[in-house]
Amino acid sequence: MAAPLTGVLRQSGSLFALALDVFRALPRRPFQVKEFIQQAWFIASVTILPTALVSIPFGAVIALQLGTLTRQLGAQSYTGAASVLAVLREASPIVTALLIAGAGGSAICADLGSRKIREEIDAMEVLGISPIQRLVVPRVLASMLVAVLLNGLVSVVGVVGGYVFNVIVQGGTPGAYIASFTALAQLPDLWTAEIKALIFGAIAAVVAAYKGLGAGGGPKGVGDAVNQSVVITFMLLFVVNFVITAVYFQVVPQKI
Repeated sequence: MAAPLTGVLRQSGSLFALALDVFRALPRRPFQVKEFIQQAWFIASVTILPTALVSIPFGAVIALQLGTLTRQLGAQSYTGAASVLAVLREASPIVTALLIAGAGGSAICADLGSRKIREEIDAMEVLGISPIQRLVVPRVLASMLVAVLLNGLVSVVGVVGGYVFNVIVQGGTPGAYIASFTALAQLPDLWTAEIKALIFGAIAAVVAAYKGLGAGGGPKGVGDAVNQSVVITFMLLFVVNFVITAVYFQVVPQKI
């Protein structure tokens, strides 16, 4: 019982140590601009289409579920507010983070893991080149940037999809949908969603880098590291999302 617990604590400490090293290396120069642009473009290219396609049914399902519930409660005029706030506050950053972790994070882990088993990482350290500054920092920043941009895309597509399905499928009133949304939604909701996406993007990239740099045992070890990075990232994302949401409701006064 003690050995597995000790292993978990050791792995957690190593992960947080890597995260600290990454953020301490952010202001150091020279900054790898070319690597950052390449990684940002790669992550965006593999996630933008799935994100757009997933956000449409996601917003539609939320609108349909909440539209049915508000009709049963006799509060159809609040369908727009409930749908938009659900998409904006929770759905958009979570969808963005899951796709960033599943597509971008797995690619980061596989790339760094392949470099590790080919001993490229060890060669860089022998030459006095920091793998964290050279490889990890550009990927973390790229993941954070793309996560923020994709979160905006998910928010817009999800809100529009919810509006279309509520008005067309459920016969809702366009004016009531928009009026209830503007009456209850506020700018801090959007800023909180963007902050969530920024943090989630950093978590996905740091976890992927940690598992990639710790990969061993050949191609099978790299595959195992990719699977573990995705699972660990998903678990951390939901925990951090709960913490941020709880803090938000305590700090930001809600409209009544």
